[in-house]
Amino acid sequence: MTRIHAVVPAAALGLVLLLSACAERGGAGAAPAPTEPTATAALPDDGGVLVLQVAATGGFVTPEMLAGRLPVISVYADGRVISEGPVATIYPGYAWPNVQLQQTDRATVQTLVDHALAAGVTETTDLGRPGIADATSTRFTLTTAAGTTVREVYALTEGAGSPSGFTDEQRAARARLTGLLTELTDLPVSLDAEGEAPAAYEPTAVAALVRPWTVPEGDASLGGQPELPWPGPALPGEPVAPQVTCVVATGDQAAAVADAARGANQLTPWSTADGARWSISFRPLLPHETGCADLTR
Repeated sequence: MTRIHAVVPAAALGLVLLLSACAERGGAGAAPAPTEPTATAALPDDGGVLVLQVAATGGFVTPEMLAGRLPVISVYADGRVISEGPVATIYPGYAWPNVQLQQTDRATVQTLVDHALAAGVTETTDLGRPGIADATSTRFTLTTAAGTTVREVYALTEGAGSPSGFTDEQRAARARLTGLLTELTDLPVSLDAEGEAPAAYEPTAVAALVRPWTVPEGDASLGGQPELPWPGPALPGEPVAPQVTCVVATGDQAAAVADAARGANQLTPWSTADGARWSISFRPLLPHETGCADLTR
């Protein structure tokens, strides 16, 4: 099998680099192993429920990235695991994201839920806030038969090496969540090692984040990108961010949009019948998502 040179997804790049650096330093700076669970919770009966998710939110990125960023990992009650796979280091990059689907068993899902409980996802203790501007937050979402809990931590990885600014309790709480983040970030690789090789995720709905196409700044030579006809819903759609709108393709139209996007890059102009040209970022909707509103929650 030929392997392309790749990088980790943008949403997780900062997280992975910092965790690797901490691990190399060892000692107090190393990310802890997952805490042994002291509590357990029943999983939802419905296998289609999103049980555990980690997502990066906020940060100094474009409006399209804020709305269209894929979660780092999504785990469903039936054992489906969806994550963003490696991407080629080329510019302009591929238009269609590399979203991967793997399958684990319900016992593993239960273990992950128990680890999330032990890591403090359902706790409400103060986690502190380092003096770092424009950092991302790490959002943990946990759903059990008892309900859903969301815990968001500002600068979880960026602030991991801060020698001061946190109490001992805050530092310990952040360390437990960092250990959980490491476990979940490593999950796709762990499943692959067990023979559950990733497959391409085929969505039933695709969101398109749209803005008028302009010549790329800083390199006019990239303005000669071949345009492609837009096969999806009428553009521009509904506003979701400053100067960014959104439409969702479903059914056969979703398949047509995905096929066209696989032959495009991130600078491709998409043309409509009225002669307009649009710049489009593609965001496959996950199984529990239904529309553009899910991208801005």
